[in-house]
Amino acid sequence: MSGFQQGITYEQIQKWGQEKSGFHISHLNIAKAKRNCGIIGRQNYNLPKNRDSRYPETLKEKEEAIIDTFKHFRMI
Repeated sequence: MSGFQQGITYEQIQKWGQEKSGFHISHLNIAKAKRNCGIIGRQNYNLPKNRDSRYPETLKEKEEAIIDTFKHFRMI
């Protein structure tokens, strides 16, 4: 079963990822990593009001830690 079929939550991803990597992992970091991996759960309704808005950059090491967490939970 994949992580989605098991009902893995952002909180579980945060906890496991933070314990293994030592990075603070936010919901925004998880969402960006999911999008970069092609994992789309639903449409984002919290879009920025300004088209020129930018999201803060995620460190490459942090994104790799999140991807390792996805692999642990068999999401990818």
